[in-house]
Amino acid sequence: MVVLADENEKIDLYSVALFTGNQIKGVVLIPTLSSRLYRLFRRIVPQTGRFAAVSLLVMFLAGCAVYANKHLNDQYGEPQVRDRQIAVLTDEPEFHRDVKPIVDSRCVVCHACYDAPCQLKLSAFEGIERGVSSSIVYDGARLRTATPSRLFVDADSTEQWRDKGFYPVLNERQQSPQANLEGSSFYRMLAMKQAHPLPEGKLLPEDLLVPGSFDLSLNRSQQCASIEQFDFFEEIYPQWGMPYGLPAVAPEEFSTLKRWLEIGSPVKPLPPLSQPLLQQVESWENFLNGSSLKQKLTARYIYEHLFVANLHFPDVSTDPLKPPQYFKLVRSSSPSGQPVQTIVSRRPFDAPGRDNFYYRLVSVKTTITAKTHMPYWLDAARMQRWQALFLDPDYVVDYLPSYDVELASNPFVTFKQLPVGARYRFMLDEAQYTISGFIKGPVCRGQIALSVINDHFWVVFVNPDEAKLNEVSNFLASEADLFKLPAGEVEKLLPLSHWRNYSKRQQAYLSTRELQLKKLFPDGQQASLDMVWDGDGHNRNAALTVYRHNDSATVTKGLVGAQPKTGWLIGYTLLERIHYLLVSGFDVYGNVGHQLMTRLYMDFLRMEGEANLLELLPNDVAQRELEHWYRGAESEVKQYVDFLQDREESNYGITFTTEQPKHELFELISQRLGAKVVAPDPINRSITTVDPIIEQMQRLAQLQGTVLTSLPEQALLRVTRVGSPHRLFSLVRNVSHSNVSSLFAESYRLIDEEQTLTVVEGVVGAHPNVLISVAETLLPEFIDQFAAMDGEEDYQRLLDNYAVRRTDPDFWQFSDWLQGYYQQREPIVSGLLDYNRLENR
Repeated sequence: MVVLADENEKIDLYSVALFTGNQIKGVVLIPTLSSRLYRLFRRIVPQTGRFAAVSLLVMFLAGCAVYANKHLNDQYGEPQVRDRQIAVLTDEPEFHRDVKPIVDSRCVVCHACYDAPCQLKLSAFEGIERGVSSSIVYDGARLRTATPSRLFVDADSTEQWRDKGFYPVLNERQQSPQANLEGSSFYRMLAMKQAHPLPEGKLLPEDLLVPGSFDLSLNRSQQCASIEQFDFFEEIYPQWGMPYGLPAVAPEEFSTLKRWLEIGSPVKPLPPLSQPLLQQVESWENFLNGSSLKQKLTARYIYEHLFVANLHFPDVSTDPLKPPQYFKLVRSSSPSGQPVQTIVSRRPFDAPGRDNFYYRLVSVKTTITAKTHMPYWLDAARMQRWQALFLDPDYVVDYLPSYDVELASNPFVTFKQLPVGARYRFMLDEAQYTISGFIKGPVCRGQIALSVINDHFWVVFVNPDEAKLNEVSNFLASEADLFKLPAGEVEKLLPLSHWRNYSKRQQAYLSTRELQLKKLFPDGQQASLDMVWDGDGHNRNAALTVYRHNDSATVTKGLVGAQPKTGWLIGYTLLERIHYLLVSGFDVYGNVGHQLMTRLYMDFLRMEGEANLLELLPNDVAQRELEHWYRGAESEVKQYVDFLQDREESNYGITFTTEQPKHELFELISQRLGAKVVAPDPINRSITTVDPIIEQMQRLAQLQGTVLTSLPEQALLRVTRVGSPHRLFSLVRNVSHSNVSSLFAESYRLIDEEQTLTVVEGVVGAHPNVLISVAETLLPEFIDQFAAMDGEEDYQRLLDNYAVRRTDPDFWQFSDWLQGYYQQREPIVSGLLDYNRLENR
């Protein structure tokens, strides 16, 4: 059913939903003032009041939906789930061979992960067959935890998805060419765009009072019309065909999709895994399912850290033009050699519900998208490494820890029998993956977590000194209560007392840690560059750069960009807590209390990482930096910052020779890590170059302040060349805040004068906001115009000259080049970029 309302009617609509018991299946709220039906009802029944008008409208449209359903049933029979699998390929279109390449490049760029509109996940055939739901995963106001709807996890069949409220986009009535088109909202969405193409090269109207307008906001209302509702939807929004807000698919692509739908949407089962892959799977499953307590506890630790990874086997040769086959690590009730029976749980540390279970590897069936892709390789060297870290050392595991949530959510209790050094080294070996866990994590939109970090900062790690880490192990065991995380409090709303309790607990931990450090460093010389891990001279995970792009972020190896305002020095306890707070312990279906507590607890972890770095600076310098980083912070935060500043003078092992100690410290850290760990940054450090394009990019990277205000946070700039391959650069605008310690009123904490720009060759980020294409010969002119910008009008003129807008007739041509470039340049790291955040400017 479609409900039409303007923004002022939302309370009435909710009242109607409550009045009807919220039992109407497939309700869609479509906010609009332009609906002819809605205007008619307002004219007919003005005296009855808004509630009555909306109530009558609901009943009227409900009757229309019933009529449409009866009409379809009379023509094509009752809907029922269809078996679409075929055994033998023919000349007719088949999903994997003919359709999936089109769907990936034209549809998955918006329909993947939890933020897929209407949960229509088109990255696998099973997602298309599952269909749509009007339930919203990203609901920041829900008071109760939602029921998960994870594809391949929370239901095993299309029938089960129907029972969970998902309704089809493919025809499930009589299977005839006409019925398969008329009864498919998938087809009708595509046909709408063919009939109503976008105005080429123009901005799309976003005012819903204007016919043909669009809502392109990230949190727009979901328009999830079922096939029974589709006539009404099409009458109201004829311009909203698919791809939504983007050009239509090419005629030949539309023809292929139409024919595939006409013949019943056939799909051939994927071929079995190759023998080399099966051998790798068997080898790793054997390793992870050892019988000793030490093996079992080690496997649990590995699983709880790698459950979000896309695992692959570089030892198995693959076609270099294609991505490797990826796998997920799951818990199964069935052993190796039998079909996987996944144990479903919200979080990896939830109880498996049985004593005997097995760690298994299952093939990833979905298209790889950049916003969720976190590759992690498994090879012979990795297995030897884990054997040396966890299994070879002489220690005893004499029991398996509980899965009680209060204990299982605290890794310092659960894994206290495993050596701390092994745990820390495990995470450091692939620190980019570890940090990406909370940047990308088990979700694909992270504003709750990401609003707690600055737009650009560097991360380095505490040196994993084995002797000292062994002593730390006893400290962790004795002070485990100080490390309790919010994971066990998912159903609680957040009073201010929770924040204060976390603050007191964190302060107690820091005080206790200070005493522990005095025992470990009785001469007081702990504050030296020796504290910083050098990557063992070769591991590029030792230095990372983090970019926040509003509600998404990127982690790259190295110290990239100009020196940032802040930085983090992360040790084992902090790294582990970040993972269990924002990855293992975060539930995207959790209620508002869970999400707020997670966000606020992360405040302390950020401040701890920053304070660790400031330990390397003299006290007076550290205090000035903290005051600068927390300008205008709330009183509770200021009190905590004051606690961090209240430390004893250290006997520093660093001699500063300039009047810019922080700048000098970053340089010293870079020198300690060396060129094998930290690659040079020729663009943002203005290194002398003979490359004329890099010279121009250096000019661009020097821009800062208000000239950048109109630029979105992620821009991709293609430099086209005649006779040579085109080049691509990411322009990352680093927004500056007075502080990032508040959930609200972020716009009031922005400081435009402190904005900076980082320019990186290649792709940074998964959600580009604007696409730009400039001929090499026009690059100086482009940068001149860019540097002269003074407000939105100037930015619009820049885009008029160089942007590839949503309505550009060459949009898909540019997109195909972009996605292909990324795949060829970064065959393992890359995935399809997401277009949900493309601007309309």
